[in-house]
Amino acid sequence: MIKIENLRFRYPKSKTILNDVSLSFESGNIYGLFGRNGEGKSTLMKIITGLLFPKGGACEVFGENVSRKHIRCLQEVFFIPEDFELSALKISKYEEMNSVFYPEFSKDQFYELIKEFHLSPDENITTLSFGQKKKVLIAFGVATNTKLLMMDEPTNGLDIPSKSQFRKIIARIADQGKCIVIATHQVRDLHSLINHLVILDQSKVIFDESLFEVSEYLWFGKPIEKDKHAIIYGEPSLGGKAVLPKLDKDETEVDLELLFNAVLNESDRINQVLKKKYYDTSI
Repeated sequence: MIKIENLRFRYPKSKTILNDVSLSFESGNIYGLFGRNGEGKSTLMKIITGLLFPKGGACEVFGENVSRKHIRCLQEVFFIPEDFELSALKISKYEEMNSVFYPEFSKDQFYELIKEFHLSPDENITTLSFGQKKKVLIAFGVATNTKLLMMDEPTNGLDIPSKSQFRKIIARIADQGKCIVIATHQVRDLHSLINHLVILDQSKVIFDESLFEVSEYLWFGKPIEKDKHAIIYGEPSLGGKAVLPKLDKDETEVDLELLFNAVLNESDRINQVLKKKYYDTSI
C-alpha cells in the first residue's frame, strides 16, 4: 500500500529531518509511528499524503507517486493533522460540503460517531473547543472509509474518557482491511491498539517490527535475581520493570512505553534479539 525507499527531506536552512528512510505499510494493520518531538513523524506523514515533496528517494501509495496527486489516491487517503483549521460552519454543513470528495463516505456512520462524541450536527464548529473540533475531524475521517487513514497526534486535546472512546472507535474499524497509521509521542494512548511499531530517531528508522514479533522474542516485567544479568533495559520509574530476551519465559504483554524507551536507549541490542541472533550480554 505504501512503499518508501531511501527517502530524504530537509526544510530550508534546517537540519536533515529524514535521512535514507525506507519503510512499507500494508493494509490490515494499525501502525504506531513513534519518536521524540521533532524527529520527523509529521513530516513523513505529510510526504505520504502529498503535502510535502521529498528531496530524494521515492514514496508510492497504491503504486502511484504521491507527488503527482492522482485523484484515485486522494479519494483513498484521509489525513488528520495535529494542527488544523475547520470552516466556520455547522457540523452538518461541513459534512455536506466535504463528504462529496470521498466515494465511500457514510453519512450514517458520521452522525453515529458525532452522537457518540456527544456532539450535535447543528452545533457551529467555531463554538467548539479544540478537543471537540478534533472529535469532528476524527468522526469525519473514519466515515470517509478510505483505504488509508493517517492521524498525527489524534489524542492531543482529548480528555481521558474521549481517549478511551477513540481507541474503541479505531478498534472497531481495524478489521476492515484498512491501513491506519497513527503518529504520536504519547505512547500510552495507543496501548493495546497498534499491531506494528515504527520508531524514528535522529532522522532514521531505528525500529520497524510487528508487536507479534516483539512478544515472541522480548519479555517485559520485573526480573528475578537470576535474570538481572540479561536485562537489556530497565526503568525504576516504571516500578522496576525491564526488557529481557524472552528465551524460555512465558509470554508477556508488550509494554509500549517501556519498549519505546528501550529502543531509544538500546536500539542495537533490541534489534539484535528480534533478528533472532545469538544474544550476548557483553554487547
